[in-house]
Amino acid sequence: MKILIVGAAGTIGKAVARELGQRHEIVAAGRNSGALRVDITDGASIRRMFEQAGRVDAVVSAAGNVHFGALEEMTEELFGIGLRDKLMGQVNLALIGREFLADGGSVTLTSGILGTDPVRYGSSASMVNGAIEAFVRAAAIELPRGLRINAVSPNVLQESMPALAPYFRGFEAVPAARVALAYSRSVEGHQTGQVYTVA
Repeated sequence: MKILIVGAAGTIGKAVARELGQRHEIVAAGRNSGALRVDITDGASIRRMFEQAGRVDAVVSAAGNVHFGALEEMTEELFGIGLRDKLMGQVNLALIGREFLADGGSVTLTSGILGTDPVRYGSSASMVNGAIEAFVRAAAIELPRGLRINAVSPNVLQESMPALAPYFRGFEAVPAARVALAYSRSVEGHQTGQVYTVA
């Protein structure tokens, strides 16, 4: 398969590329690195990326930003960061990607544990992650040509704990290599409308 990984330079993206790259052709894309450059907050940039990639068999998104902050300090603008970037960025990858996916191809988006297990300062992440998972379940019903869509919801990564530990006290972090297996399950499996949780 030819697999486009958006966010391929990140911790999850690298692990997914290592896992799937053993068996498939990987096209790496990112905001600042990769064979293709993309800003997922910009639909025109997403379309350019797909036009440059050509026909693909799978799209994996390991990209998306949200703002962490105390609820009392959160504003529409700060919530908008996650809504524009991690949520609509990934939704637009799926919507535009439909045109470039081969029949029977797949889209795999990334949500996260805060969608079901919130923490202090993570209201935006929880909101966005929950929305991504709801979108995946609904979109799976309507996608044409045998296209599939799933999401991976990882726990906090072991590799990220030095920076994120204050937010995730008591969480049992998981290695990125184990998270990557869930993306493999989505891409190389046959299910659709699923959320693969890696806890």
